[in-house]
Amino acid sequence: MADNRKTKAADLTEAQAEREITDLTRTLLSAEEAYFGKDAPEIDDAEYDSLKSRLAELEAAFFTLRLPESPIGRVGSPPAEGFGKARHAQAMLSLDNAFDAGDLEDFVSRIRRFLGFDTSEFPGFTAEPKIDGLSLSLTYRDGILEQAATRGDGTIGEVVTANVSTVTGVPLRITDALGFMEIRGEVYMSHDDFHKVNESQREAGGHIFANPRNAAAGSLRQLDSNITRSRPLSFFAHGWGQLDGSLGDDQLSAMQRLSDMGFAVNPEISLCDGIEDMVARFQNIEAKRSTLGYDIDGVVFKVNSLALQRRLGNSSTAPRWAVAAKFPAETAWTSLDSIEIQVGRTGALSPVARLHPVTVGGVVVSNATLHNEDYIAGFDSEGERIRGGRDLRIGDWVQVYRAGDVIPKVADVDLSKRQSGSVPFHFPVTCPVCGSDAIREKGDAVRRCSGGFSCPAQQLERLKHFVSRPVLNIEGLGERVIEQFFEESLLREPADFFTLQARLREQGVQLNTRAGWGEVSEANLFAEIESKRRVAFAKLLFGLGIRHVGEVAAERLARHFGRWERLVACMDEDRTPLEELISIEGIGGKTAEALAHDFQQAATRHAIDRLAAQLDIIPAAQPAAGSGLHSGKTIVFTGTLLKMTRAEAKARAEAMGMRISSSVSAKTDLVVAGEASGSKRKKAEELGVEILTEKDWHRLLEE
Repeated sequence: MADNRKTKAADLTEAQAEREITDLTRTLLSAEEAYFGKDAPEIDDAEYDSLKSRLAELEAAFFTLRLPESPIGRVGSPPAEGFGKARHAQAMLSLDNAFDAGDLEDFVSRIRRFLGFDTSEFPGFTAEPKIDGLSLSLTYRDGILEQAATRGDGTIGEVVTANVSTVTGVPLRITDALGFMEIRGEVYMSHDDFHKVNESQREAGGHIFANPRNAAAGSLRQLDSNITRSRPLSFFAHGWGQLDGSLGDDQLSAMQRLSDMGFAVNPEISLCDGIEDMVARFQNIEAKRSTLGYDIDGVVFKVNSLALQRRLGNSSTAPRWAVAAKFPAETAWTSLDSIEIQVGRTGALSPVARLHPVTVGGVVVSNATLHNEDYIAGFDSEGERIRGGRDLRIGDWVQVYRAGDVIPKVADVDLSKRQSGSVPFHFPVTCPVCGSDAIREKGDAVRRCSGGFSCPAQQLERLKHFVSRPVLNIEGLGERVIEQFFEESLLREPADFFTLQARLREQGVQLNTRAGWGEVSEANLFAEIESKRRVAFAKLLFGLGIRHVGEVAAERLARHFGRWERLVACMDEDRTPLEELISIEGIGGKTAEALAHDFQQAATRHAIDRLAAQLDIIPAAQPAAGSGLHSGKTIVFTGTLLKMTRAEAKARAEAMGMRISSSVSAKTDLVVAGEASGSKRKKAEELGVEILTEKDWHRLLEE
């Protein structure tokens, strides 16, 4: 594994970070819809996860720049229609990624810091190939297979129990089983079987699968289980969810126990005793990649000790004790056919390269990000030359790069093939949709339409966002339908979705008189809209599309305020709400300002209130583990803790249902004061807030 370090987030300027976050988010959303929702990936798993890892890194360092539509915080996509739905007993999380030896070192260092280990202590890791397949959860009760479900969105998946009976590596009955077991793994199709299936499909005039992962997913997710049985699928177990009891003391012995029970476990799994051993093991598995007989896209490293895994716990989307080290991708050359300027929900003008379709690493690429006007001109946000200062022009022969941080992107241009008479691309200074001035503020890499809510493009994109999969996920309201209703002025703001049926009735209009609509589809649409009136606080807040208020920020805000009415009351106080907003752990100044701005703008606030009046807003739920005495309390940590790192202390507090704050105020319930605690402890004393020593904190944890 080459130590080819990409620019660390900490080394980027805010303008550079914002540019990259915008590009990554757009690319991921397009890839996610194709990959998870349609089983027809635009990019392969390695590149999808690579993108997501880089975006997570940037959002952690620049959390105020996180876009509302960010895919970080979600796992997979909502379960498809047509299958029964099942809630996983324990959420199925994704994995954070590493792309080089430096990333692996950072991963190990984070674990050491979290656990309070010194640099000489190495926790020990297992290494195993990362199968490029479809995630599956198998539920056993008293040794009998009770249910099989896909990952879905990580919380709710599709029930495919009838389809797994012939999957190799999945036992239907287990001896020496625990009372209840959730076993996780990947369903895949071997290379030989993939070619046989495609040959059979070709002879029958059926659909030809693009790759083994696509074939495995399409075969398992068949409503007719006879089709699944006719296709050879295999399964590797790699972990578990909820268990009645324990499978062992460490990952390796637990995997051996699963093997003894009859599950297929990858024979390449092994132990690593140091970072050098981890890198060597990665290189060894990469060298074997073409000979394994099935697709892999990296190597998964897990802390071997299950006790340490429990201490490390999970972030909102991934376990802290595991990482997926990904294989590098490829490049290709093609022509730049045109440059299109898209206007986003927040007014950002984003250039997109329309390419002559080219295959890169087995995936057809026809679009790529161009970042912003500086990138097209051959400069970065600091004015430094990139690509040797070579600009990009329509008709150029360009190199497309699909690996690491920004994928796919146009990485270079071949000037020897530049067409005579080509001219530099002139980036627009007015919005291509509404004609308003497109302003680029000082220090900002992005030019934005100044039209605000009067810009049809921004209105339309907000509507699409509100009903998208990550938010309300209203089936039947695809982009084309929304665009049609928008053109007819039936939709202008989110509240219009819930008044649409009544307004059409008042006008005596029926959808089923239009092309593409029938009585059933019309009834289904309005039934679907009605079913989404009950919405979680965090989902609603995220769905508003407020700049910098993404899913993670919305969850933090919802946990802090609990009820929608409390957030509204905060915004309506005479004093500015910024002080309380900024005190919330993980909510920075830009997020607070953006939220306060939208709530305090008259037109925007009226639109928000009209929407809220149409909905039944579900208060933020407390974690199941947080039902005790201190659930719901706000806690601040200050000073140095000796027996537990600050990160672990916060994780334990959140598991108890407590709210973490970064500043002390009259609304703070507890302050844990370690050594060398200063101004926060002093302020707590002045306000009469209860102060705990580290010893008191550990006693509280024991209780």
